[in-house]
Amino acid sequence: MFYSIINYLVFMLVEMKKASIFARQIKISIMQNILNETLLANNHISVDCVVIGFDGEQLKVLLVKRVGEEAGDIYNDMKLPGSLIYMDEDLDEAAQRVLNELTGVKSVNLIQFKTFGSKNRTSNPKDVRWLERATKMKVERIVTVAYMAMVKIDRTLSQSLEDYQACWVALNEVKTLAFDHNLIIKEALVSIRQVVEFNPSIVFDLLPRKFTAAQLRILFELIYDKELDVRNFHKKIALMEYVVPLEERQKGVAHRAARYYKFDKKIYNKIRR
Repeated sequence: MFYSIINYLVFMLVEMKKASIFARQIKISIMQNILNETLLANNHISVDCVVIGFDGEQLKVLLVKRVGEEAGDIYNDMKLPGSLIYMDEDLDEAAQRVLNELTGVKSVNLIQFKTFGSKNRTSNPKDVRWLERATKMKVERIVTVAYMAMVKIDRTLSQSLEDYQACWVALNEVKTLAFDHNLIIKEALVSIRQVVEFNPSIVFDLLPRKFTAAQLRILFELIYDKELDVRNFHKKIALMEYVVPLEERQKGVAHRAARYYKFDKKIYNKIRR
């Protein structure tokens, strides 16, 4: 009888322990569900394009105007060409589409360089209200995939840019933009420097077909944000077999006419093999 009571008590203790463990598991499961419901947001995916041009003196970025209304007042500010993606398109397709629709620019070599997903991207109610009116959707979080491109500035200046109210703005004159677009531009410049180190040919996408040594030097100074010694830079050009001097000089200039150069892609590709 005594042993039967002991066995029964042991059995009850074991069952109580099992029940306690099961109760803890249920509690953990409930807490996880609560946390998941709290943390999950209605996330949207967008693309933003940083298109850089060079006018011979300074770097410029392609921006689009944004018109909105706050408390009955109409405001105008600027943003990068960007928008939410469609359900049936890839990110790369979306970037090309958005850039073309908002600026008229197409067939550009867009390079994906970074994703921006900070919860603070939608911390400005003004930005959220504008986007919700534009998309007719509730917006809580936006994750944007950023692209960059370097283009000849005269190639993209067309009537279509005016239709979409797109314009070139000097980088040192860019004011506060929508969302975190100032940060995106800053990160794009960092990525451009990294790309140039690996593939210097990309800088020639910014230059006209024929250019001077001074134009090339100024461009490198702007990209790296530092002044370069003129003599040393000319020596550096002499070592670049793919930068070919032409039998042509500037015309109609007050100073000594500078020689023109051109970028030879065939020589560059041959050297890079």
